[in-house]
Amino acid sequence: KKFSHAYLFTGPRGVGKTTTARIMAKALNVDIDKIGEPNLESEISKLIDESKFLDLIEIDAASNRRIDDIRSLLDNIQFMPSMGKYKVYIIDEVHMLTNEAFNALLKTLEEPPPQIVMILATTEYQKLPETIISRCQRFDFRYVPNLEIVNRLKVIAKAEKINCEDNILWFIAMNSYGSLRDACNLLEQLSIAFDEITIEKARTLFGIIDENISIELINFVLNNQSEKLIKSLDELKSKGIDFQNLSKIIMETLRAGLFISQGLNTIQGYS
Repeated sequence: KKFSHAYLFTGPRGVGKTTTARIMAKALNVDIDKIGEPNLESEISKLIDESKFLDLIEIDAASNRRIDDIRSLLDNIQFMPSMGKYKVYIIDEVHMLTNEAFNALLKTLEEPPPQIVMILATTEYQKLPETIISRCQRFDFRYVPNLEIVNRLKVIAKAEKINCEDNILWFIAMNSYGSLRDACNLLEQLSIAFDEITIEKARTLFGIIDENISIELINFVLNNQSEKLIKSLDELKSKGIDFQNLSKIIMETLRAGLFISQGLNTIQGYS
């Protein structure tokens, strides 16, 4: 079966780029079933899950960005894999590399050894040199839809015996903004902090404001009530409200209002 020797995974954080890269490492090094899925019960698959597979090399370019770091990584690239069929290199946040480090990486991408697969992951592909992008097969990852996040959280809640109603899971999904990793982290924090999880407890723990406040602010703007708007914003600032998060909630409120204005009176995930 044909595959590339260099892949570029781009997209926002927490949507599965690195996880997909690890799954790809499994697919390249273990037996595949009839529908193309790797054998998850194999020894190599278990070693990859435990970060003990010698032929899977991962680095974070944010903290290993210099040319010496990349040279050190590629020193043994000409040697055959020790356990599997291929050596898989995963370079996360690859846009953080220096220009000199990119040049060192480019030489490997131009003439890759047959037993090597490079997977580059980044949240900001526009910072990569065109010479790097052009030598990779690029896959763009998107934000995870709220429904898929909720379905995944249901599986996790059941497996971990977390007592959690669907409206809580929707609340978590809406406030993770398409990041499944963030959603899992929020659920984990809530399960540790509270035996009985409610939306109000979640708001308090994460500092998430009530949607009614965003509606109030929008009304102040529409009615040209600048004094009330400024006073309300000052009060929110004194409470330590994250204004970046506030702007996201206002956008979600406007989005919900647009749906309702078009006759969609019931929108899953909105109260």
